[in-house]
Amino acid sequence: MVQLDGVHKEYGEAKALDGLSLEIRAGDAVAVMGPSGCGKSTLLNMVAGLDRPTSGRVRVQGQDLAELNETGLALFRRRHIGMIFQFFNLIDDLPALDNVTLAAQLTGTPAKQARLRALELLDELGVADRRNAYPAVLSGGERQRVAVARALMNRPALLLADEPTGALDSRSGEQVMDLLIDLNQIGQTLLIVTHDAQLAARCANRLVEVADGRVARTSALEAGV
Repeated sequence: MVQLDGVHKEYGEAKALDGLSLEIRAGDAVAVMGPSGCGKSTLLNMVAGLDRPTSGRVRVQGQDLAELNETGLALFRRRHIGMIFQFFNLIDDLPALDNVTLAAQLTGTPAKQARLRALELLDELGVADRRNAYPAVLSGGERQRVAVARALMNRPALLLADEPTGALDSRSGEQVMDLLIDLNQIGQTLLIVTHDAQLAARCANRLVEVADGRVARTSALEAGV
């Protein structure tokens, strides 16, 4: 599903990634942990095609991302990658339903079909009754569930999560963890960047520890415990 080979990323004289290599198989749930500044977010941006390596290769679903221009990368992301962010990144002046349907409409899905898919997802995630509410009046947990629905809208092969519980209270965080576990159990591939050891232990089947821009250690976990 994901393969990074000897990836370097430099910003001036600073090295964000220093020859990092990593493989993620379809159906895996991988948590990436490490101290601030170790390269976790840069790794996620490489996999998402939001940034390009200085050297090395990044492949997602067999596609070498270096072969795509910026337009191609944007289209590839919309079709194959879902993204969940710490601070939700919802559009404030759109209600929940429109925030979700927009993801499909950007790939050319007809509006009626997109609306039906969005309603289905919001119902599955327990926030269908909030479909006409704007982000400002949603709780943190509700906003993250809407964001998850948006991320799943185009049935992505890979779901990326950047500190998905970082802005939530403990109860909402637990609900999002349960949701990630359920998604992985039905086959969704997950790559989660987090500082939360509890989230990693509960939601991932493999822990990747990053230090100084490299994989320092990997270990197997029993997800969902």
